[in-house]
Amino acid sequence: MGLLVPSLNVCPGSRCGLFCVLVVLLLGSSTRVAFSDSKYLVGLGTYDITGPAADVNMMGYAMMEQTTSGVHFRLRARSFIVAEPGKNRVLFVNLDACMASQIVTIKVLERLKARYGDLYTEKNVAISGIHTHAGPAGYLQYVVYTVTSLGFVRQSFDALVDGIEQSVIQAHDNLRPGSINVNAGEVMDAGINRSPSAYLNNPSEERSKYKYDVDKEMTLIKFVDDEWGPIGSFNWFATHGTSMTNTNSLISGDNKGAAARFMEDWFEQNNSASSESVESAGEGIPRRVSSIIPDVQSHHREHELLELAASFGSTPGKPATRTLSVAGRVRSALRKADKPSFVSAFCQSNCGDVSPNVLGAFCTDTGLPCDFNHSTCDGKNELCVARGPGYPDEFESTRIIGERQFRKAVELFNNATEELTGEIDYRHAYLDFSQLDVMVPKQGGGTEAVKTCPAAMGFAFAAGTTDGPGAFDFKQGDDKASK
Repeated sequence: MGLLVPSLNVCPGSRCGLFCVLVVLLLGSSTRVAFSDSKYLVGLGTYDITGPAADVNMMGYAMMEQTTSGVHFRLRARSFIVAEPGKNRVLFVNLDACMASQIVTIKVLERLKARYGDLYTEKNVAISGIHTHAGPAGYLQYVVYTVTSLGFVRQSFDALVDGIEQSVIQAHDNLRPGSINVNAGEVMDAGINRSPSAYLNNPSEERSKYKYDVDKEMTLIKFVDDEWGPIGSFNWFATHGTSMTNTNSLISGDNKGAAARFMEDWFEQNNSASSESVESAGEGIPRRVSSIIPDVQSHHREHELLELAASFGSTPGKPATRTLSVAGRVRSALRKADKPSFVSAFCQSNCGDVSPNVLGAFCTDTGLPCDFNHSTCDGKNELCVARGPGYPDEFESTRIIGERQFRKAVELFNNATEELTGEIDYRHAYLDFSQLDVMVPKQGGGTEAVKTCPAAMGFAFAAGTTDGPGAFDFKQGDDKASK
């Protein structure tokens, strides 16, 4: 089975508006390789990228007054490397950040080149964000993204670059023989279309191609180490990182960051060596032992216990084995310490108008549903705000949407039996979207050739969305300025 793995980075330049596309390909098909002769090396790593937690503007809602004042939970970079020994390799990095940044990528690649030569370049490295709207801003290079953060924020930038580099170092150092499985399924309750009226403007023949008005499919990639077994996963699913609202001031990975933490905790808890752990319970006696041996309350009881022990005859014994000897147990513990930590990323895909606020949009003044066509309340877009499943508690909404993604990911993970095979390859291209020739249909029939133009923002852009309304009386659906 072959897999097409896209990571799309929009790089809006002041003149040309480049659209950067990095495509990773696992091509071809073959039978499952032998355990001792794995075709791939896989390596995973993770590192903190939280950044400044006070007085820094947040990236996503474009609100100057929304600045950080603490941490809901910390942010991480998660890196995944797949390589063929002596041949091609690919590196995918998923960030608990609103999006990737061209300037961050450039600096990361500089550091990787100094460390690894030409192993990791712009051609085989993809860096993507989960689209949380609750992370520090100021790490992107273009004006439209840095207006509300009042320019470049060095602390935000350094946290991302340093964290990405460290996560890649971990993944590179953890490269070991392994295999990759894939699975897919639908998540029905973690995203709705936040602009259903706009979707209905699509031709009926176009809408009839799809089962829903948003993409509900989750695709999961599972990584299995030949010796240690499952070591991680990542998945793609479309839903916005807007469970945390534009009034929030705590750094958060939103629903996808939460889902990743749930998945990693779930795996560690279900695969820990609990049978070897010893809890203490009073007077320093191991609980596992104290439940068998009663407390000795007196010298008399102690004497009885010693007499009882002396009544048992000794056994011939047997030589200590690796598993029975203390040295063996110590070696086993040290060996387990070498096992890489489980890494799970919940990646963003075609989230477009997919909102995690699944209860829909309501007017904050009346509690009634917003105007269907324009997402307004009495003509004002500022009063129309979507509600998550934990409304009015945005932290609960974040947990619920994260948990819904996590539960589907566990199901897909546990049942991922289809193995990916074939050679590793990649494609990277820069396209100037301001200079494309496009054929469009004419009203009377036939087609005509037109050219695209430089990037621009329409009036409806300023209206924002029901996840985070804009200002100045702009409305969704506007196509001309008011007089």
